[in-house]
Amino acid sequence: MAGPAFRAAPVRVRVPATSANLGPGFDAFGLALGLYDDVVVRVAESGLDIDIAGEGADTLPRDESHLLVRAMRAAFELLGGQPRGLEIVCANRIPHGRGLGSSSAAICAGILAARAVTIGGAERLSDDAVLDLATELEGHPDNVAACLLGGFTIAWTDGGSAHAVRLDPAASVVPVVFVPGRPVLTEEARGLLPRTVPHADAAANAGRAALLVEALTRRPDLLLTATEDRLHQDYRSPAMPESISLVSRLRADGVPAVVSGAGPTVLALTTEGSAEKTAESAGPGWAANQLTLDSDGAGILPLAG
Repeated sequence: MAGPAFRAAPVRVRVPATSANLGPGFDAFGLALGLYDDVVVRVAESGLDIDIAGEGADTLPRDESHLLVRAMRAAFELLGGQPRGLEIVCANRIPHGRGLGSSSAAICAGILAARAVTIGGAERLSDDAVLDLATELEGHPDNVAACLLGGFTIAWTDGGSAHAVRLDPAASVVPVVFVPGRPVLTEEARGLLPRTVPHADAAANAGRAALLVEALTRRPDLLLTATEDRLHQDYRSPAMPESISLVSRLRADGVPAVVSGAGPTVLALTTEGSAEKTAESAGPGWAANQLTLDSDGAGILPLAG
């Protein structure tokens, strides 16, 4: 394959926040949310210049170690070669370290930006290859699948390749996220999970995960039962006791609530009539946000607007 040529004009990529697991769908289910990071990338003559506004502006690196840059470099390798230089502007709105898919958003944005600035990039790097690369960089496909495809996704790996199917959530579902002030590292949360679980718990989760597909797409009245989990949330309680307590309190009030991804954000799957009341119920220490569901996933947008 001949080395790639690059576009002179900048490109803008928008990527949604995501919530993974959704209770019983551990490492498989993902939901795209209407909260977005925007990235503008231009191929330059030399060097690497990164400007960051919003989430992470004071903490994220501005060099090759930035996750978005690492994803771009990996994509450029598959596309045939690296550009001479890069100028990157990030407008970050997805909270970091809160279980809302910020790392998956950065990875997907980097891969798609690299493909977009490469002439003939879509022919050199297919959508399936994008999902494979994003999964390799993230470690599992649940968040990246929802970020790329939008909607409600079921993702898995088979034979070393990542796969996903996309479904439309019921239009009546309104997500409310409760974001705490303190982050929790995904590695810390995963480290609390046991190597084995009781067979009865695994069986219960399998049934609830199957039910959740029906509940989230056609029968939201079943969401409270369908979001029950026995595989991961309680085990993670030592790292996020306030989150587990909030989940329990919301569920006791009849609200389908789960830990979002590895936490500590709590996701409630409400309806338009109950979303506002649910958002007001968290108490101090939580930033409650009523969001929309994202149906489009990551994409290239015009520079203006």
